[in-house]
Amino acid sequence: MDSDEGYNYEFDEDEECSEEDSGAEEEEDEDDDEPDDDTLDLGEVELVEPGLGVGGERDGLLCGETGGGGGSALGPGGGGGGGGGGGGGPGHEQEEDYRYEVLTAEQILQHMVECIREVNEVIQNPATITRILLSHFNWDKEKLMERYFDGNLEKLFAECHVINPSKKSRTRQMNTRSSAQDMPCQICYLNYPNSYFTGLECGHKFCMQCWSEYLTTKIMEEGMGQTISCPAHGCDILVDDNTVMRLITDSKVKLKYQHLITNSFVECNRLLKWCPAPDCHHVVKVQYPDAKPVRCKCGRQFCFNCGENWHDPVKCKWLKKWIKKCDDDSETSNWIAANTKECPKCHVTIEKDGGCNHMVCRNQNCKAEFCWVCLGPWEPHGSAWYNCNRYNEDDAKAARDAQERSRAALQRYLFYCNRYMNHMQSLRFEHKLYAQVKQKMEEMQQHNMSWIEVQFLKKAVDVLCQCRATLMYTYVFAFYLKKNNQSIIFENNQADLENATEVLSGYLERDISQDSLQDIKQKVQDKYR
Repeated sequence: MDSDEGYNYEFDEDEECSEEDSGAEEEEDEDDDEPDDDTLDLGEVELVEPGLGVGGERDGLLCGETGGGGGSALGPGGGGGGGGGGGGGPGHEQEEDYRYEVLTAEQILQHMVECIREVNEVIQNPATITRILLSHFNWDKEKLMERYFDGNLEKLFAECHVINPSKKSRTRQMNTRSSAQDMPCQICYLNYPNSYFTGLECGHKFCMQCWSEYLTTKIMEEGMGQTISCPAHGCDILVDDNTVMRLITDSKVKLKYQHLITNSFVECNRLLKWCPAPDCHHVVKVQYPDAKPVRCKCGRQFCFNCGENWHDPVKCKWLKKWIKKCDDDSETSNWIAANTKECPKCHVTIEKDGGCNHMVCRNQNCKAEFCWVCLGPWEPHGSAWYNCNRYNEDDAKAARDAQERSRAALQRYLFYCNRYMNHMQSLRFEHKLYAQVKQKMEEMQQHNMSWIEVQFLKKAVDVLCQCRATLMYTYVFAFYLKKNNQSIIFENNQADLENATEVLSGYLERDISQDSLQDIKQKVQDKYR
C-alpha cells in the first residue's frame, strides 16, 4: 500500500457524531499519545465519523528498610536480573527508528526496584513507603519530588494514606502495650496473648489469624494490591508490603500480590505494555510511546499504542470504533429499522410474516388495524377513499426516508464487515499452511534442493499472512473514508493487493511435483517480492 503515501484522505461522518462521541474522542486523543500524522503518512485528514447510524521470598516484597536506596530487593533472591531481552521474536526486524525490548516479569520487578532506589537516594524513606508514594503519583518521579519538597509533608502523607516515617518511632511507643493477660481481638473476639497481636503504625492491632484471612481475601478475591487499608473501621492507612509478606504464609497469595503491584507499575508507565497474548507474562519496553508494531518473545505482534493486533493502515481510534461497532447492538438496531415497522398507534415494533397487507397490532391495549404499505388506517382501504395505490411524494418521503437510510446503512456496514471477517477467517487458514509448507520443504529437499533453497516457501507464507492481515484492516479503513478521487485510488491499490494475495495463496496450496517444482518456485518468488 505504499502508493497511498502523500494522499489526503477524508473520513466520512453522518451518524455517530454525537456530543458524547466527540467528547470521548477528544479524551482519547489526550490519552493515546498517538502521533498527529497518519500511520501511513497519509497527510492531514478530516477526523469525522462514518456513515453509519507477575519468585522466591525474602522478609518483604521490598526489603531494605533503611533510607538512601540501599538493599532494596524484590522477587527471587532479591530480584536479580537487569538488562532486557532483545525486542522482537524470530523473523522480526525492528524499525531502525523505533527500538524496544521485551522484559520478563522478574526484570520488571527489578526495574520497579530501581525506580524506588533512585527516588530513595533523594528522599531517604523506607522502600515500601516510597513505593506507596510513587503509586499515588502513577510512578511519576518528577511529580513526587515536586510535592515532597513543597514544604507540606503532612498533607502529602495524608493524601497517600501512610504515616510519616519520622513519626513512626513515637507512634510505636505510644501504642506498645505490655500485658501478661489475654486480650480479645476486635474482629473475631477471641482471646489471645498480647504477643499474638500485630498492626500498622496507626495503632490498630488484630490477631495474626484475622490479619492473614483479611489480606488473603483482599488479594485473591477482590484483586487489591496497593490499596489494601487497615481493617479497623474508618482507618484508611495503607498496609505496607513488608506487613503483607510477613503475615501471609501461602506462596500463591504472595505471588498474586507481587503480580498486582507489578501490574499497577506497568499500567501507569507510558513506556511499558503487557503482551496481550493469553498466558504471556512478558512486557514490552519502548524508548517513546507511539502507534508502532512490536513483537513479543511469544510471537504476538501488536500495536504498542492500543494493544490490539497490528492494524496497518487503520489508525487506533478508528479501529476502536470499528470493534465497538462490531461488539454492540448498533447493527441489530439497524436491522430492526430496515425490516420492521412501528404500529402507527402504540409504536410497538411489528414484523410482517405473511403476504396480506392488512395488519392487526397484537398489543392487547391497542389492536389497531392498519395498512403495511402506507401505515394508514385500514378502514378506507375497503371504500371509495382507498388511495394506497396513489403515490404521494411528501407522505412517502416522510414515511420511508428513515427506513431507507437504515437499510442503506446496514447494507454498507455488512459489505465491509463481511470482507473484514472473510480475510480474518482466511488468515486463520493461512496460519495452518505452515505445517503443510514444512512438509513441502521436506519434499523439495528430496528433489536435490538444499535447505537454504527451500526457505522461500516459509518466507512466502510469512508474506501471505501479512497481506491477509493488511487486507483485513483495509476494509476498516475504507469503511470510514469519504467517497472521492483519493478513495478510488485507495480501492484500486486494495484490489491489486487482494488479487496478488489470492494468486500467492493458490500457488502455496498447489501440490508439488518434480516437473512443477521450478515453476512454482519462480512464481512464488515473483509474487512475494
